[in-house]
Amino acid sequence: MPRGRTLFAIAGAGLALLVAAGATVAAPATESRPSRVTVAGIREHLVALQRIADRNGGTRFAGTAGYDASARYVAERMRAAGYRVRFQAFLFPFVADRSPPVLAAGTERYRANRDFGTLLYSGSGAVEAPVVAVDLLLPSPSANASTSGCEPADFASFPRGAVALLQRGGCVFREKVENAVAAGAGAVVVMNEGNPGRRGLFQATLGAPRASIPAVAAAVEVGDALRNGRSAGPTGVTVTLRTDVLVETRRTHNVIAESRAGDAANLVVAGAHLDSVDRGPGVNDNGSGSALVLEVAESLARTRPANRLRFVWWGGEELGLLGSRRYVSGLSPAELRRHALYLNFDMVGSKNFVPFVYAGSGNGSAAPPQGSAEIERVFTRYFAARGRRVIPAGLGGGSDHAPFARAGIPIGGLFTGADGDKSAAQEAAFGGTAGEPYDACYHRSCDTLANVDLALATRLARAAAFAIGHFARDVSAVRRAG
Repeated sequence: MPRGRTLFAIAGAGLALLVAAGATVAAPATESRPSRVTVAGIREHLVALQRIADRNGGTRFAGTAGYDASARYVAERMRAAGYRVRFQAFLFPFVADRSPPVLAAGTERYRANRDFGTLLYSGSGAVEAPVVAVDLLLPSPSANASTSGCEPADFASFPRGAVALLQRGGCVFREKVENAVAAGAGAVVVMNEGNPGRRGLFQATLGAPRASIPAVAAAVEVGDALRNGRSAGPTGVTVTLRTDVLVETRRTHNVIAESRAGDAANLVVAGAHLDSVDRGPGVNDNGSGSALVLEVAESLARTRPANRLRFVWWGGEELGLLGSRRYVSGLSPAELRRHALYLNFDMVGSKNFVPFVYAGSGNGSAAPPQGSAEIERVFTRYFAARGRRVIPAGLGGGSDHAPFARAGIPIGGLFTGADGDKSAAQEAAFGGTAGEPYDACYHRSCDTLANVDLALATRLARAAAFAIGHFARDVSAVRRAG
């Protein structure tokens, strides 16, 4: 996930638990493959991705050798399974720290990539200036409650050259930074929001092109220190802040595999982003989704679907959904009409998980295209028939379903949580620990194989195999709704 954002606004988390109520689901022949999805198969793919990261500086970031090796692994497995495989290459502005960033206040020198880190597409530069807090809301009562820096008026009387201390939430990071630039800020520090699940360091993107001033993200504790710990009052301490950012054009690619059988006028597309963040191997985010799609594709390889199956592994998601945006933008109107639906799988092995199903009925901040509710029904009926509870999650725009939704293609998918905190109601329903993140290693170097709940990822992979098999046989309900 490109994460200066929350993937989902959780809708009715304590009230929307769905429980089996005597429902049964018949499984046509095309849908009889979930049992072929195994823990060993999921683990095999995750081990391979972990080893690739280990051999390539601990990352599988787009535009690096680690990503290219990941793409080759997926392509080789899919060719061996009998699919037609191609790479969809595209150029993009690669961004990374050329040297570690620096943030210091007096004798306090903060730890790069632990206390703070460069925002993707930050500018380069060195600034020594006072920190000025901008419209902070601390403590923040909930995610996105703060709108710090989202309005030009937030910067009224802002002293030119100062370092703007902003707070996550309310609008995209690019908007905050551009408002700071317009006000004459010399640099920007965006602290986390401070509500449960949003306290530590996070990674986020400003999106290309590169900003004109240095911009970093910081944990709540760092932001508190920079504003002298006061709950009110704008003037903070003087800091030294330096960023040294490399931005250059590189090539990356999506991996696209298609079944040899099935009606090409009805494409059933399932995908997951294959890239990690630059700070870690990304074995849950999103090796887990990538392994799910690969294992499901292999389990369905010997079927003869009525509709054409297409499996895609996206590049550059962490930089701003680059691969999925490139794919959708390149589709002609006729090609768009061939796409019956898109299923997205982004993080399906979070250890302190909640099983979320993309809400196709319009819950949350974005109304999905017509037909999405039918996808949600297929998933929820599958879980209900097995006595499993799930929570519908309102869709945000932070993963690869978003370009498809904007193009009017019905969408659905599964998710087990990122940096948000589990609620007490969710703990009662699913176990785990309330008040702790769904994934404690989200966007961190500890997102390794040990960070993945393999049994959970396998359960969700079996649900995905069922749903994909269902739509491989029949998309008429989705088409009628659209």
